[in-house]
Amino acid sequence: MPDDLTNAITKYYDAVPYDSHPFPQSAVEHLEALAYLFGLEAQPPASARVLELGCASGGNLIPFAARHPGGSAIGVDLSPVQVAQGAAAIGQAGLGNVELRAFDINDIDTSFGKFDYIVSHGVYSWVPPAVQSAILRVCAENLAPNGVAYVSYNVYPGWKAREIVRDAMILRGGPRDAPGEKLSFARGMLEFLEQSARKDSVLEKTLEEAMPIVRNANDTYLLHEFLEPCNAPCYFKEFVERAGSHGLAYLADAEPSTMFVQNYGEKVREPLLRECGGSQVMMEQYLDFIVNRTFRQTLLVKKERVGQIRYRLDPVRLRALAYAGVFLPDDGGVLKLNGPEQPCTALRNQKVTLRLPVHKAVAQVLDQHYPAAVLPEALFGEVAARVGEPRETVEPFVMTMLEELLILGAVRLRRSPFGAAAKVADMPRALPAVRNLPGLALHTGPNALASNLWHESVALSPLERCLLPLLDGGHGHDALADHLVGEARAGRIRFIKDEQPLKDESLLREFASQQVALALKDLRRKGLLAA
Repeated sequence: MPDDLTNAITKYYDAVPYDSHPFPQSAVEHLEALAYLFGLEAQPPASARVLELGCASGGNLIPFAARHPGGSAIGVDLSPVQVAQGAAAIGQAGLGNVELRAFDINDIDTSFGKFDYIVSHGVYSWVPPAVQSAILRVCAENLAPNGVAYVSYNVYPGWKAREIVRDAMILRGGPRDAPGEKLSFARGMLEFLEQSARKDSVLEKTLEEAMPIVRNANDTYLLHEFLEPCNAPCYFKEFVERAGSHGLAYLADAEPSTMFVQNYGEKVREPLLRECGGSQVMMEQYLDFIVNRTFRQTLLVKKERVGQIRYRLDPVRLRALAYAGVFLPDDGGVLKLNGPEQPCTALRNQKVTLRLPVHKAVAQVLDQHYPAAVLPEALFGEVAARVGEPRETVEPFVMTMLEELLILGAVRLRRSPFGAAAKVADMPRALPAVRNLPGLALHTGPNALASNLWHESVALSPLERCLLPLLDGGHGHDALADHLVGEARAGRIRFIKDEQPLKDESLLREFASQQVALALKDLRRKGLLAA
């Protein structure tokens, strides 16, 4: 990569740091589960070595290291400013199993060692061709034999239209020096075009799609997605061919629901199955045209493993995975075993209609345990007890429902149950990493953000942050309430009721107990309490 372009990209990221936070779809636990789903074994995260290319300030990598003290992680990024920010957070958190380096991806060689997982999120499309090639080379050379690589990138055909928007924004905003000025002038260009576009023109339709993104996205996203020096989308099939030239093969999409042709209706399913002749890559390339896809998150493995990949779901493997889900009745009520069918909203805003009592029981159990993941073996017993049927009677109904929910994208998967609390304990314990705020706080202020067990950013209220240091398994609910009362007396927190500060001792104690119960309930549901 020419020095001037390297310097331009480095300066851009120094001036406009990438929004560094966890990306759940790139979580190592998620990649392990998907590899298993499609026929492959991968290294358990607890002892995995992870490399992140383009790690920014470590928001996606540091939470992995905190969750898995027995694992190890290295992140590289071109921006010394972002690496320094991440190094400071690592120091505050006292983590010894993660390292960030200001490093050019081109310079990574075999001396870096082998990694069980390599993650590159938000980099591939935003670097020159030589660096794109280097990313795939590193994913091949530095990947362990059973490793999984994750690469995200912009794709055509969806980005064909967005390129018009990007070009227009660069035309007016590109010559400006300050990032804020660039964006202001670029937005002005789009507003001008929106007012001037001819009715029913390609430009009008393009702006109708793009303007909600431009209006609602944060400035950092817009500066990197539309105004930074490089943005080179490609077709999915083209990306797979490039990966193949480096000895890599396509495994899956990080959002597996996009892979299943049955999600697109019979008019699409039958013709594509005939047309594509069993090629998963060709079928997904057709689907990209049908949905006008703009972004992909591709999992790659070494070519030698292709023969082991199975896209027909294996019932044995389905029974060995752990499932998590949320089901909110659309009428605002509660899930009821008997009565009429219940339309619900599940994870990722998927719409699910529950008809049979056994289906409603599955939803009840998953929702009750969430954010904990449940193995089918545990589900069978709980569901059978709820519907009053023998275990062997409900098993096939449960497994069919889980498979359908998986295909739809309405449940989450893990290779095995993990340490999320299914209920609030008498002596609650938060994740050690979260108790160690501010070292692992992604943002501070009125609402800090931290990473939960699902590798998501979740907000922490001031009251929750006040309780966290005591959630070590050694303090009961009464002790936590006493702590809040003490904090209120010291003036560090205030309890307001009916727009007045609470001062009466008995009322203060009662109110503190109520707040403890509510805070612990919320912390559990956010995936921040350990089992």
